[in-house]
Amino acid sequence: MSEQIELTVGGLLDHIAAKFPDHDALVYHERGLRYSYEKFNEHCRLVAKGLLKLGVKKGDHLSIWAYNVPEWVVLQFATAKIGAVLVTVNTSYKSAELEYILKQSDSTTLFMVQSFKDTDYVQTLASVVPELAASTPGELCCERLPFLKRVVFLGGGAPAGMVPFQQIVELGAQVSDEELAAVEATLNPYEVINMQYTSGTTGFPKGVMLTHHNVVNNGFNIGECMKFTENDRLCIPVPFFHCFGCVLGVMACVTHGTAMVPVEIFDPLKVLQTIEKERCTAVHGVPTMFIAELEHPEFPTFDLTSLRTGIMAGSNCPIEVMRRVIRDMHASEITIAYGQTESSPVITQTRTEDPLELKVSTVGRVLPNVELKIVDIETGAGLPPGKQGELCTRGYLVMKGYYKMPEETAKAIDADGWLHTGDLAVMDENGYCKITGRIKNMIIRGGENIYPREIEEFLYTHPKISDVQVYGVPDRKWGEQVMAAVILKGGVAMTEEEVKEFCRGKIANYKIPKYVRFVDSYPMTASGKIQKFKLREMAIRELELDEDAPQGQPAAAHAG
Repeated sequence: MSEQIELTVGGLLDHIAAKFPDHDALVYHERGLRYSYEKFNEHCRLVAKGLLKLGVKKGDHLSIWAYNVPEWVVLQFATAKIGAVLVTVNTSYKSAELEYILKQSDSTTLFMVQSFKDTDYVQTLASVVPELAASTPGELCCERLPFLKRVVFLGGGAPAGMVPFQQIVELGAQVSDEELAAVEATLNPYEVINMQYTSGTTGFPKGVMLTHHNVVNNGFNIGECMKFTENDRLCIPVPFFHCFGCVLGVMACVTHGTAMVPVEIFDPLKVLQTIEKERCTAVHGVPTMFIAELEHPEFPTFDLTSLRTGIMAGSNCPIEVMRRVIRDMHASEITIAYGQTESSPVITQTRTEDPLELKVSTVGRVLPNVELKIVDIETGAGLPPGKQGELCTRGYLVMKGYYKMPEETAKAIDADGWLHTGDLAVMDENGYCKITGRIKNMIIRGGENIYPREIEEFLYTHPKISDVQVYGVPDRKWGEQVMAAVILKGGVAMTEEEVKEFCRGKIANYKIPKYVRFVDSYPMTASGKIQKFKLREMAIRELELDEDAPQGQPAAAHAG
C-alpha cells in the first residue's frame, strides 16, 4: 500500500478479506463466535444490504448506543459500505445526554442494547421518545426528535416499536450484489463516515466528523507503530464508542489483517482469560485497566507469554505499572499513544523499540505523514525544542469539522489547516513530546474527558443554585475528581447529597461531583474572570488532597 491509503472503510475490508480470507477477523471468546475475514466481510455486506432495504441512504446519520457487542463491529463496516454516518454514543450517557446527541446529530436510526451497568437503556429511551412503544417498528414519529424514524434492537426479543437486528440480516438477502455495488460506486474516501461527540469550552458536546480517509490512515499508522501483521491478535477491552476502540482497536487491526478479540464489558478477569485462551499478541487499555489486571488475585495463574505489544493511553502511566506490564504481562513492545477525537485520533505514539524511560515520560513522536509543531500561546509563533507551548497538528488525520458548528470548527482548525489541540506540550530534540497541561480547564478522570462547562450548565437548572464552578482536584486512583463550588440563591439551604442526587440518572456517573462546597463568592481577576486554579488550591488545602497525584494527560482517543 502507498504512503496514504486511498480506500473507503468498506473497500479496505474487501481488500483485506481477499488477501487473508481464512485468517480470524473477529473472535468473541465467551460467545464462541469466530469470523474469518472472508466470512466477516460477507456478513457486513449482508447487513449493508439489509440497511438499504430498510430505507437507510448514503449520508444518513445512524447512532449506536451499545457496549462492545459483535453487531457494533459489523455496523462499523456495514454502514461505511453504504456511506451512512455512524454516530457513537457514550455508554455511560443518561436521558439528557442521549436526547441532545440524537437531536444535534439529526440521527434517523438508533441501534441499542437492553442495558449497560446501572442504566436500563430501553427505559431511558422511553423517557426521551414516549411515542416509541405504540409505533410501528421502522415508522416512528417523534415530536422531540423529528429526524428519528427507527430504533433497532441489538439482542433477542425486541421491545415494542423496535426493529430486531436479525430482521436487517434477513432483509439483506432480498438485495442484489449489483444494488450494493451501485451505492459503493458513489462513495469517496474523503466523505464523512463516523461522528463522535466531544465537548469543549462551549459546554455542549460537538460532533466530530471523521472521514474514511481519516480513520483508515490513522488506523494503519497506529498498527505500523506496533508492527502489526496478519499473525497478530489484539484483545480489545476498551469501548468501541471511543476512538480508542473503533480506531486504535478495530481499524489498526483491519488495516493489517490482524484478528480483533473484543471483551464486551471491561472485567480484568475476562481480559486475562481472553488473552490466554486466544493467544493474543496485543492488548489495549488505560492505566487503571492494566492495574486491575495486574492486581487481580488470579493474575499469577495465567499464561500471558503470547503478549508482545498493545497501547496504553488515556492518562499518565506510572513507571512501576509500565515495568510490570513489560515484565509480568510480557508486553515488552507496549506503546503509548496521544491524540484527540479531532485528529481521528492519534497524533503521537511511542515505537515498539523505544526504551522504558520514553514510554513513561513522553507520549512518543509524531505518526508518519503527519506534521506537528509547538506554538507560543500568545503569538502563535513556532517554538524550538524544550519550550512549552500549544501542540498543533496537520495532515490526513485532521477532522472534517464539527457537525453544524462552523464557528467552532474555525476556532479549532486555522486557515493553514493546523488543528489546535488546546494541550500544552514540550518537544525534545528527537521529536518526543511531553504533555504538560491544558489551556482550558478540562478534567480527566480515569481516561474520561470531563468538561466543567457541561456540568455547570446542567447544575444551573437547579432552582436553588445561583452560580456554580466545576473544576478538577487531584485523586490518587483516578488522576482527578470532579469538584463543584456552589453559590446558593438567597434564603435557601442545600446539602452536598442534594446536589449529587439531582445529577443521578441525568448525567453520567463519572461527571457527578465527588466534592461539593458552598461558597459566598469566587476568587476573581481584576477584569472579573473567575480563577479556577485558586478554587483548586483552596480545595487541596481544605480536603488535604495529595497534590502530587498523577495528573490526567489528555486522553488519547477518548471522546468524552
